[in-house]
Amino acid sequence: MPTPTTDTTPAPDLRHHGDAEVRGSGAALTDLAVNVRAGTPPPWLKSRIAASLDDLAAYPDGRRARAAVAARHGVPADHVLLTAGAAEAFVLIARALRPRKPVVVHPQFTEPEAALRDAGHEVGRVLLRPEDGFRLDPAAVAEDADLVVIGNPTNPTSVLHPAAALRELARPGRTLIVDEAFMDAVPGEPEALRPAPGIVILRSLTKTWGLAGLRIGYVLADPQVISALEQAQPLWPVSTPALTAAEACSSPPVLAEAEAAAHAIAADRAHLLARLAEFEDLTPVTPAAAPFVLLHTPAATTLRSRLRDLGFALRRGDTFPGLGPDWLRLAVRDARTTDDLVLALRKALG
Repeated sequence: MPTPTTDTTPAPDLRHHGDAEVRGSGAALTDLAVNVRAGTPPPWLKSRIAASLDDLAAYPDGRRARAAVAARHGVPADHVLLTAGAAEAFVLIARALRPRKPVVVHPQFTEPEAALRDAGHEVGRVLLRPEDGFRLDPAAVAEDADLVVIGNPTNPTSVLHPAAALRELARPGRTLIVDEAFMDAVPGEPEALRPAPGIVILRSLTKTWGLAGLRIGYVLADPQVISALEQAQPLWPVSTPALTAAEACSSPPVLAEAEAAAHAIAADRAHLLARLAEFEDLTPVTPAAAPFVLLHTPAATTLRSRLRDLGFALRRGDTFPGLGPDWLRLAVRDARTTDDLVLALRKALG
């Protein structure tokens, strides 16, 4: 496999996210730009969160939620830190761990690099190549990198890296940060890692359960790292409703519901890829493992604009380091939505 290139040039807009594609549109758009599962949060979760509002007069107490998350992952409670979404975790890592030579493996979610840069760090990049299917070559990461960030499955490429390849990145003197925000959308979570010395795992409840507006995620790591991150947090960083959601979404019945949703997403993604194969000028990255697909087409900019006029919002790819204006990301939706998208694609492509 050719060695991916290393780059330190800042991205055009690391703060651009999918919600910008649908905000202020003034028209009803089918949202394929944001990766939150459609039809969420479910009614039972809304009810649990609503019931927690009776406790808003008291300061948040995260002990039960922390214990529930720990039990869900089979680790002691001191290996868990609850955060206001994964985005807060990236800020805490940038501020508390103080790496000398951090490296971010791209293309991936841009917030970790933005947080590191905001904290004053010079950030190196390893750019995975489309010619290699955006697959990780652990040897591409410099030996002296003391903090490495990678997503699994990766946003926006939808690539699921083997756990064994990720573990090759771990070594003494280095902290490996694995963003598993979409891992619960992979049936069985076969490549999920466990926290260990030097390995830090980030999870989010935003995507599967539709809680982007509530802000809830967590970190799994050894107690020393958890303690360092916790000291960088403000008091009561996670609200009572968010703690309620974390506890509820960690129970065995709800995990079974998430697993069923992951299988449904896999079926819907297969349908999406089959329909995209009908177009010669559209090339998706495969195999895809996440609830979204990365798509290459020379006409991406024009296509995105025309689809917007036809009622569909897609995520532009040029704000991800390692991609460019020829890339689009689209969320996996149900088969009927995909079929409607295909009709719009035929019109947009003439």
